[in-house]
Amino acid sequence: MKRLLLLLLLAMTPALAQVKVPFWHSMDGPAGVAIDEMAAAFNAAQNKYQVNARYVGDYREGETKLIAALRTGSGPVLYQAEIGFFPRLVAEGALKPLDALTAGLDKDFVADFYPAPWKYGVVDGVRYGLPFNTSTPVLFYNADALRAKHLPVPADWRTFESDAIKLTSRRSKGFIAILDSWIFEAMVTSRGGSLVTADGKPNLDSPEALEALEQLRRLVDKRAAIPRNLAESQFAQLDFVRTKGMMVFASIANWPAAEKYSFAFELGVAPVPHTPQGKVPMGGAELVILKGAADEATAGAFAFWRYLMQPQNIVKWINASYYVPLRKSVLPLLKDFYAENPYRKVAFEQISRAVPRPRVPQFAVWRDYLDEALEKSLKGRMDPREALAEAQKKALEYK
Repeated sequence: MKRLLLLLLLAMTPALAQVKVPFWHSMDGPAGVAIDEMAAAFNAAQNKYQVNARYVGDYREGETKLIAALRTGSGPVLYQAEIGFFPRLVAEGALKPLDALTAGLDKDFVADFYPAPWKYGVVDGVRYGLPFNTSTPVLFYNADALRAKHLPVPADWRTFESDAIKLTSRRSKGFIAILDSWIFEAMVTSRGGSLVTADGKPNLDSPEALEALEQLRRLVDKRAAIPRNLAESQFAQLDFVRTKGMMVFASIANWPAAEKYSFAFELGVAPVPHTPQGKVPMGGAELVILKGAADEATAGAFAFWRYLMQPQNIVKWINASYYVPLRKSVLPLLKDFYAENPYRKVAFEQISRAVPRPRVPQFAVWRDYLDEALEKSLKGRMDPREALAEAQKKALEYK
């Protein structure tokens, strides 16, 4: 009997000794399913660590929950930090430096990453973030509607505005305007501007920002655009699917979730219209490890990231999420995926002119002021210049 109990205890020891690695993320839909599956596969492949993946809402909801958890010491080990929120976590000393872990990475492995996403996790010479999901905004459009009116896919902002007006009818608007700072940022950077100055000051009322907001206001005034705030994002998606709006800007990663609907038209995807010097803001998130994590849990989180970066897992991730591949060696493995629908490659092709989101800790708050300005101007009828001036004033006063 004693021998049987001893054998049972020995059999249970690996499970009891497993290091728990709580992982909070903001991926739902097909991407969330992929994360759950990869966490389960990682847990099954070894018996030292157990990653517990948990969906905590979209980026904004996840940020609110993390801030509350940091106050009580109840946060996760591993967290998916949206790249606009990431600098704030660094500035507040909430993250563990990761250089000691990445120093042991094979040089060929590091060189295989595309430079922009790999470098983003380094702040002031110290690595705090590990690349995970990278995207760019794109223009989704109703290809049948453009074709029927013999309109070109807009490559510049003048053509975009003209198309939006010509696509408007009694039952449909030419454009769905998502009132989100990242989408608006794309309208600014694509004109050669920036929402933050080179020395880290707010630049919310720049000439490029004013030009972008005035264009949106013209479209709303001409009843050629439907303004939708972030709380109405689901309605915006339905507006597009039901042909109440013919064009909309969103992340390429919104595509898989939209595919649960049946499109009665050919879905087109194009780069953000831009000037010759225009850029697009990089989107996505970094995986970060919270400062209070124990060393063993930190090692487990890093091992899980290494697992996610295996080529077959990156392929699985992109098939589920449509995010941009992080490693050069993975591109040949995606040949069939992109060949099946060439539109899928649009976000990847924009990476060459992608710029990071502002790496200023306060920007995580400034963007809220910008969201308010967009809503006040496009839904509340405030003059665009006044709305941006108000947002700029709030940003300058924020400490």
